[in-house]
Amino acid sequence: MKFDSPAGPNPIDRQRLIGRPQDRIDGPFKTSGTAPYAYEHNADIAHAAYGYVVGAAIAKGRIAAMHLEAARAAPGVLAIVTAANAGPLAKGKFNTVKLLGGPVVDHYHQAVALVVADSFEQARAAAGLIRIDYARAPGRFDLDAALPAAPYTGGDSKEGSGAPPIDRVGQFEQAFAAAPVRLDAHYATPDHSHAMMEPHASTAWWTGDQLTVYTSNQMIDWGRGDLAKTLGLPKEKVRLIAPYVGGGFGGKLFLRADALLAALGARAVGRPVKVALQRPLIANNTTHRPATRQHIQIGATRDGIITALAHESGSGDQPDGSPETAVNQTKLLYAGANRRIAMKLAVLDLPEGNAMRAPGEAPGMMALEIAMDEMAEKLGMDPIAFRIKNDTQVDPEKPQRRFSQRQLARCLTEGAALFDWSRRDPRPGRHQDGRWLVGLGVASAFRNHINMASGARVRLERGGRVTVETDMTDIGTGSYTIIAQTAAEMMGLPLEAVTVRLGDSAFPVSAGSGGQFGAANATAGVYAACVALRRAVADRLGLDPEAAEFSDGQVRVGGRSAALADAAAAGPLTAEDRIDYGDLDKTWQMSTFGAHFVEVGVDRYTGVTRVRRMLAVCAAGRILNPKAARSQVIGAMTMGVGAALMERLDVDPRFGLFVNHDLAGYEVPVHADIPHQEVVFLEESDPRANPMKAKGVGELGLCGVGAAVANAIYNATGVRVRDYPITLDKHLAHLPALV
Repeated sequence: MKFDSPAGPNPIDRQRLIGRPQDRIDGPFKTSGTAPYAYEHNADIAHAAYGYVVGAAIAKGRIAAMHLEAARAAPGVLAIVTAANAGPLAKGKFNTVKLLGGPVVDHYHQAVALVVADSFEQARAAAGLIRIDYARAPGRFDLDAALPAAPYTGGDSKEGSGAPPIDRVGQFEQAFAAAPVRLDAHYATPDHSHAMMEPHASTAWWTGDQLTVYTSNQMIDWGRGDLAKTLGLPKEKVRLIAPYVGGGFGGKLFLRADALLAALGARAVGRPVKVALQRPLIANNTTHRPATRQHIQIGATRDGIITALAHESGSGDQPDGSPETAVNQTKLLYAGANRRIAMKLAVLDLPEGNAMRAPGEAPGMMALEIAMDEMAEKLGMDPIAFRIKNDTQVDPEKPQRRFSQRQLARCLTEGAALFDWSRRDPRPGRHQDGRWLVGLGVASAFRNHINMASGARVRLERGGRVTVETDMTDIGTGSYTIIAQTAAEMMGLPLEAVTVRLGDSAFPVSAGSGGQFGAANATAGVYAACVALRRAVADRLGLDPEAAEFSDGQVRVGGRSAALADAAAAGPLTAEDRIDYGDLDKTWQMSTFGAHFVEVGVDRYTGVTRVRRMLAVCAAGRILNPKAARSQVIGAMTMGVGAALMERLDVDPRFGLFVNHDLAGYEVPVHADIPHQEVVFLEESDPRANPMKAKGVGELGLCGVGAAVANAIYNATGVRVRDYPITLDKHLAHLPALV
């Protein structure tokens, strides 16, 4: 199905199931422990062996020698895979560095060996017997030292966020110099780890020359293609299966070492092999969100109209890497005639930087939305009024290109009313509650919508059930449920009459899970397949397919009707299609908007910060399942609190590693850190986005949260911290004096 003109009325508009809160279909399986994850396939995989990954103990250099004799002689050891015996290995399209190192080492904890044994404990014990002689080489590990000489570099997150090396509109320097009110400030965000609950894990086996891998991966087709490329296999010889994924946040978008090593280990021992990356390897062996150094300049008239806006961000990555696109939202979020947007990329020998939930916008808005508050204060304006005054309905760089929908101002004003913003004292440090200094903060939320082709297969079974098959994944987001809702709505069935099968490369290729593009595009692909199935059903029943109405298990045209099940009486009916997009996303700027409100308390004696209340107001097209969408947003808000107050990977600049590479040293929020969270979805549907009239929302819930927390802390204490995370050591000495 080609989608190249705005959607008109269609069966989804009935919203008998779509747009209604539905419990997660996969919930009972996950809560009862009967949902098998990649490492947990035991009943259907007999006699599996276990692999244990050995990571490099240096960040840069070469392996001079590997002493494997003791490990090979250890009890239960079946094989040891290294670059020396793995055979020729290519690098996948989406991989920045090779997944199996040696003799050259590219970064700390790069996989350099896999020990395969009869049991996990035997593999782990034998791995401890391996001795490696390294020839260490000097490395580049300090972002601040590398950035001054770094080149301007463009980049694209492949998730809707990107910018050229330098992007200019008008004459920024002259306009900034002439502006009567100016802000010139620097901000810093650290490296972040995805810290998902389920580690990277795979179970692989060979049947002749056919490779099958159960894996924890968000993008099945990407992973399949890169695994085939890495091993030098035809793509059709590789099958990836991921029916359940225990969190990814972008860390499982691409092929990682667990899948490759499981395949190599299985080939070496001639039986299935399980590999799960041990927790300390995840931070250094896989990917992370790169640190940024950001410089923002804003010039405005005295009545608050922005006349000059510049945002430059610098980040680091491996030689073939890309910058963290932290300037993308600044291209689109606020008006301003004179603009300069730029990115620098420093080459670092740290582990690979890549996508993490809301790549680009998440760290970019942590800076931009503080800067907007700082500028509002200079102007003596309410920060919400300042944002609304510089709202725009057109792309600031291309004024002829309008937003398909943009309700940012409404998100801010309705959120302000719900959050009782009018009670906020704009003078910082004035509101106390016992020993607590209390403050309110706000930030805009922004994240682009991206269209991606997505396919599905639907089958009407004997008895009237419908089965949906697509390689779309469910990473804890509710894909099973919204896809079932879509098929049930289209075919006029109750939700329980639909079976959804996901995450298998034997199924049609979908958009996959990432960039908040998954839900809208995957359901649009199911919509397209259901349109084809409706046509086939009507033809078999001898009814006009253009006039047929599907509801309550019946197909009706005028005064005629037939049971949907009758169409499959002679055998199942199958239809397959995909959604393909025209140029609507080039004619219109498609984005999602919101507003985050946060109340914090800062202990005036200890400097400890506690979040007290949170509110998100979101405008993101039609919300397919408000219950699942709310869960996505509150999870994102929680991640934003972590980034604001505690999360950072600490770099050892001597040895080039993240030293806090476990969940004891890398702190994430727990239940006690998070108060009541309220989420409001504005009524909206976007006919230019897709037939579902929906857009993504899961990453919108993160964008801006960090800045809202930071702005609330400033309102509480009068201490402005521009270096995340905002830990008590950064403001304790500057808190108001105790009387």
